[in-house]
Amino acid sequence: MQIQSNTSERYLSLDVLRGLTVALMVIVNSPGTWDHVYGPLRHAPWHGFTITDMVFPSFLFVVGNAMSFSMQKLQAKGNSAFLKKVFTRTALIFLIGLFLNAYPFVKYMDGGTYTPVDLTAIRIFGVLQRIALCYCIAALVVHYLEIKGSVIFSAIALLAFWALMYFFGDRGDPYSLAGNAVVKLDLWLIGPVNIYKGEGIPFDPEGLLSTLPAAVNVIGGYLAGRHIQKTGNRRETVRDLIFAGFILIAVSLLWDSVFPINKKIWTSSYVLLTVGLSIWVLAALMLVIELAKIRKWTYFFEVFGRNPLVLYALSGMIVKTMTLIRIDGIGLKPWLFDHVFLKTASPMNASLLYAIAYMLLIWSIGYWMDRRKIYVKV
Repeated sequence: MQIQSNTSERYLSLDVLRGLTVALMVIVNSPGTWDHVYGPLRHAPWHGFTITDMVFPSFLFVVGNAMSFSMQKLQAKGNSAFLKKVFTRTALIFLIGLFLNAYPFVKYMDGGTYTPVDLTAIRIFGVLQRIALCYCIAALVVHYLEIKGSVIFSAIALLAFWALMYFFGDRGDPYSLAGNAVVKLDLWLIGPVNIYKGEGIPFDPEGLLSTLPAAVNVIGGYLAGRHIQKTGNRRETVRDLIFAGFILIAVSLLWDSVFPINKKIWTSSYVLLTVGLSIWVLAALMLVIELAKIRKWTYFFEVFGRNPLVLYALSGMIVKTMTLIRIDGIGLKPWLFDHVFLKTASPMNASLLYAIAYMLLIWSIGYWMDRRKIYVKV
């Protein structure tokens, strides 16, 4: 990881999209209480789609979009240097994800004591781990297969994942929570101890097998970025992006009838839907920012977009640190929610206000870093 004193010239729409994604990530991950969350700010229970299900794949799309602007410079250094950079970056991001899963390394017990976290039982996968693996797969694909090969690889990957899910899932319902091929592979390869259990059973929504279709979100962002570089900031470019998004969304909705849109197992129909929607959002931002030159509102999101990894990591670390701070026998977060936010609004609105306030706290850290020209990259 390096800290740079300045940034290179950026593509503003990309920075805004990245910042918007990080801001939404913080909001949906940090309600005042999980007992009171508006429906759109929750993931779909299983099959289906909410705006929250758009956040993570949008970030993967942005990773690919940014890659399209940096790949040529990286490739120019030669194959050996390229591979070293890609594998080093992959390992670092993956290890940071493991660190966040283990942090803060102790937990508060009911008796008022603190006990060390069992590091042998921490979750192996997670958001940053998926970003790392998807980045690695996509970087290798676009490097060795180039544009046409990347499109072919993406189609094969999505079809292959559908086949794997169908033939290796339970016969009755191959796309069920307990019977899908994603959880079966993770249980066989990792075991239940080191798998996420937030769904009631050991099942990881960032499991190993579903990383394959998720990598297509990164490739989609890369292809969109290359098209923008080729055609420039023109209305024709925006038109092309809108049309491409329409095709992907239409195919996704058709595919949904046999391979349901599902974020938690990252189905192929879900990939096409989220890539299509990401392209539409990027096209809208280009229309407003690059063509209409309406930019006075962008700085708020640029702050998030300039230090996305460190701000995302801090958003998780601060929440976990708050669990160790006790006031009147309860954690700092529930104390703040009960004594500050619930005093001003109904439970649902108080929970949302807390999430927004927490997002603004993370933004203020990003603002401080940006003012001091501190940009952390991996």
